[in-house]
Amino acid sequence: MLNKKEIKQLIIEHKLVEGLMDLEKQLTPNGFDITVESISVFEETGAIDFSNKERVVPITKKILPKKIHPQDAYGWWELQRGAYKIKTNETVNLGNNLVAAAFTRTSLLRMGAFTQNGVWDAGFKGKGEFILVVENPRGIKIKQNARLIQMIFFRVDDTEEYQGIYKNLE
Repeated sequence: MLNKKEIKQLIIEHKLVEGLMDLEKQLTPNGFDITVESISVFEETGAIDFSNKERVVPITKKILPKKIHPQDAYGWWELQRGAYKIKTNETVNLGNNLVAAAFTRTSLLRMGAFTQNGVWDAGFKGKGEFILVVENPRGIKIKQNARLIQMIFFRVDDTEEYQGIYKNLE
């Protein structure tokens, strides 16, 4: 697993992460905090099969954050119990020798919410998407650009370039 120094070097020299808010604040001893760009609700049913020939990624609708005061730079999302799709501010550029995993930040867990992420495959380039599940019966509030997940990175032997449909997701 890469440490803070290695991650910082890869960000500066190879653009491992782009579109970040604050390099020093987002770096952790063993990872990098990823922030929220948008939150969406699911508008329809999804479908998945073995070959992905019948895969249906459900349509989502963005929830607009609300500013408390008109002069505020950023607004808040007020989320009730349920599942939401999160899109990240950051673009991740994994080389063919890096994979990543992401975990819920403990601050979010303490509020009664958690995230679910897939493996970020070697060669993936793009903005991330993941699921936020709110279990707190009273809901939670999330401010724009909040740090929700911590990504950790692992070196692997060079592999084939990622060819999934989410490559170069913007």
